[in-house]
Amino acid sequence: MSQIAPYIWYALLSALFAALTAIFAKMGLKHVNSDLATAIRTAIILLITWGIVLFKGSFREIPGLSRGNWLFLTLSAFATGFSWLFYYKALQLGKVAEVSAIDKGSIVFTILLAALFLGEAITPRIAVGAALIFGGMLVLIWK
Repeated sequence: MSQIAPYIWYALLSALFAALTAIFAKMGLKHVNSDLATAIRTAIILLITWGIVLFKGSFREIPGLSRGNWLFLTLSAFATGFSWLFYYKALQLGKVAEVSAIDKGSIVFTILLAALFLGEAITPRIAVGAALIFGGMLVLIWK
């Protein structure tokens, strides 16, 4: 068996922490406006990530960022912000298992957008995986 690529470990850790995010968020959203909860979460993430950047010295790379870097990082920030606002509202109103599974439908959108904008190939393996995710999402949407 071949060695597992490092990105897979990071992706699995990301999935684990995303699951914890959903559970902790649902518990923290009791009697709290979802927009306020998102703002609090974002402020804490801001402190953590800038702390890491300062600790590692990565801030020295800021002058080297191009306009394209700034443009796409800014667009990514807007997309993240809207995603979190909608996700927290959905968590507040729905069941964590259903909301999180539907939210993972983003994988299907990501695959399609990566093919369209980045020229990434949709292999049969990726197409089958996306179809299964999409099917699961439909099962949860239509009761």
